[in-house]
Amino acid sequence: MPAANASLPIVDVSSDDIRLIGAQIGHAARDVGFFFVAGHNIPVSLIDSVFQDSERFFALPLAEKERLSIRQSRHNRGYVATGGESLDPTRPADLKEAFNIGLDLAPDDTRVVAGEPFRGANLWPETLPGWRETMLEYFDAVWALGRRLHRGIATDLGVDAGFFDDKLDAPMAVLRLLHYPPAATLEPGQMGAGAHTDYGNLTLLLTDSVGGLQVQTRSGEWILVPSMPGTFVCNIGDALMRWTNDVYVSTPHRVLNRGADRYSVAFFLDPNPEAGIACLPACVSPERPARYQPVTAAAHLMERLARTCDFLEER
Repeated sequence: MPAANASLPIVDVSSDDIRLIGAQIGHAARDVGFFFVAGHNIPVSLIDSVFQDSERFFALPLAEKERLSIRQSRHNRGYVATGGESLDPTRPADLKEAFNIGLDLAPDDTRVVAGEPFRGANLWPETLPGWRETMLEYFDAVWALGRRLHRGIATDLGVDAGFFDDKLDAPMAVLRLLHYPPAATLEPGQMGAGAHTDYGNLTLLLTDSVGGLQVQTRSGEWILVPSMPGTFVCNIGDALMRWTNDVYVSTPHRVLNRGADRYSVAFFLDPNPEAGIACLPACVSPERPARYQPVTAAAHLMERLARTCDFLEER
């Protein structure tokens, strides 16, 4: 049984001391790989609007949501219906639905026209006034927060504070709205999100009060992450673990469906598609040789998505 109300480290990013922030993140990243982010200054009113608009979208008729299906996009944007993902391939498909929003590019953007990987136009619901504007305002706010966290991370890893700046200025970031229905309809072994690690550098997650997120500790114990209003739950992803040669930990986690509808808002901060992910010099030594070959961020993300998403099977 998972431990209840387990605590995670809290990193207050309101400090002007970026090295202090980096040291706090580094401690958490070397241990459980998860932490709370406080002092972020993203307005509560904007967060509330994102949750309200998420519920508005998922309340739409299925046929209307399916018109925005991610199967229409080659670039990881749009609606993912229930059963469209199996984050743990040993279990039934995840009992959740989602909607992905990426960096907002115009259809005539040269990167879109050229068909560059993960460079596509977003899909937007036309029947929800103000919805696009709210989501893009939030996207920009949490993107800025993620870049600030990376400046601290860079100092912790022995590189210049601006090391990640040009690798996150046009990222493959995804703002993902998530809806987990109640547990009454579960198949044997099914859950809202099967055990998995995230693919990119950092995930910044907002959760409602329903709960259900579980994190696996280094000892293998599953702990239940408590709700902490006013904070983000942040975790290290696989790309950053590669950059750090496994010094930072990309931790398995999962989501249980509870007795009520659950909504969460995840921001997956993946690097620019062309960014090269290679073990940082400070994370390599004769005793700890490089464990990964260099790879582009786009190739890394495509390989990870192809394992879990049925909408990529034909590509």
